[in-house]
Amino acid sequence: MQKQKADDLACYGGQPLFDSIRSISNLVRPDIETFLAYSKQFFENGQFTDHGVVEALHERRLAEFHGVRHCVSFCGGFWGLVMTMKSLALPGRREVVMPSLTYRRLADIVAWAGLTPHFCEVDPELLCITAETAAPHINEHTALILGVHPIVNCCDVDGLEALSERTGVPLLFDAVESVYESHRGRKIGACGSAECFSMQSSKLFNAFEGGYVTTNDDALAERLRALRDYGVDESGQMTMPGLGVRQNEMHAAMALAALDDVERQVDDNRRRYYAYRRGLSSVPGVRLREFDESERCGFKNILVELLEDWPISRDDTVKLLNSEKMLCRAYYSPPLHQKKTGYDMIFGDLSQTERLAQRFMLLPCGYFVSEADIEQIVGLLAFIYQNGAEIRARGVR
Repeated sequence: MQKQKADDLACYGGQPLFDSIRSISNLVRPDIETFLAYSKQFFENGQFTDHGVVEALHERRLAEFHGVRHCVSFCGGFWGLVMTMKSLALPGRREVVMPSLTYRRLADIVAWAGLTPHFCEVDPELLCITAETAAPHINEHTALILGVHPIVNCCDVDGLEALSERTGVPLLFDAVESVYESHRGRKIGACGSAECFSMQSSKLFNAFEGGYVTTNDDALAERLRALRDYGVDESGQMTMPGLGVRQNEMHAAMALAALDDVERQVDDNRRRYYAYRRGLSSVPGVRLREFDESERCGFKNILVELLEDWPISRDDTVKLLNSEKMLCRAYYSPPLHQKKTGYDMIFGDLSQTERLAQRFMLLPCGYFVSEADIEQIVGLLAFIYQNGAEIRARGVR
């Protein structure tokens, strides 16, 4: 249902564009029969957790997918990050150099690991940490560099690896949004000392919930396996303090079904992305963040920048679209250094981050968004631009 006048907007009492929510999350549902077939294996084997046959297959398949020697799974991506940070952080040091323009809970995870976030700027074109933005913050207190891949494309892998090599500071990648991607032909998953991934239901690999770490470091993999199992190593001896944060067999079965289905997912995501690219090319004031198709791309997220001639603020745009039952979200806003916390943070002038945090938003995508939906979304954005002066004068309620 296209809008004819400003009063038709839901924020002014009109009918919402959609009858049900259009999400920004993947929310893919793998084939139920495939999931049940994997589930039957652990059910008949009689082992539902503690690294049974399905979980072992799951780790082996993911290691092959990323081209690494080791995949260590966890019950959530949170614990994968915490355990890897604690394992890699240089002894006697506490600072983690990381971007502020990133996932809203990432600094909390750093603090949970007993470390201190030290925020750096991001590259304005890549929207991520680079060697150039990180290097000024490396000092005698730096325990770890946390390279976070952005929602679209990948970060400065080569530069950060060179910085890590030059300074002796370990490099960990948060690769949650780049599970399918490559960088200069090299699969994400084999970069830095390790890379961490999530398998929460909104991600490309939906395991209901879960996470994993990939690495080519044999000693790190062995330590992570012990840490996720109460500190018990492969010989059955408790060698260190640990937690019970293993992935269970049912979630591993779901992840395997998603892995079997990933090429279809990516094809569907590509079609949605192309539909947005076609439509948004004729909408003034909105610029699609384009994927680098010279690399492998999962096309999972649709990120747009609102330009100077867009008539209303990014926050008002998000509020307006939410009222139309579009679950749009501001991109990493507010940045982490502007949030109140109960732990210490280190940062200086992050004016570029603050400026970028006001300009980007995520549009609906994923399993429940059709190309017809995208046509309506693009039409609504064009309507907002055309009626921007009136909307700005009335305000968004």
